Amino acid sequence: MIKKITAIIRPEKLDLVKDELEKIGCNGITVSHVKGRGKQVGLVETYRGNDYRIDLISKEKIEIVTTEDKIEKITNTIVENAKTDHIGDGKIFISNVSEVIRIRTGEKGENAL
Repeated sequence: MIKKITAIIRPEKLDLVKDELEKIGCNGITVSHVKGRGKQVGLVETYRGNDYRIDLISKEKIEIVTTEDKIEKITNTIVENAKTDHIGDGKIFISNVSEVIRIRTGEKGENAL
């Protein structure tokens, strides 16, 4: 079965996570800069004596489409390298992918990965 891993991580952890994923043979990733919030509900910063609430925090979203047998190795690598033990480290979501088609060749399913 084909799965999609979506990981939301801190921006400063992106290079480390990307490098470690490459070491385990996970080269096909898509990265997007995103903003959001979770339990931390934003930050309050002070600039020139005024408080400003920043309620959408910058994060990086990593998307990986892979086979089910690789899920645990990939997610463990992300957790081990993105973790800081502080609120805001992020989340990983795993979902089913019904079909994959390689545009160049028309290959489908696992052959398209």
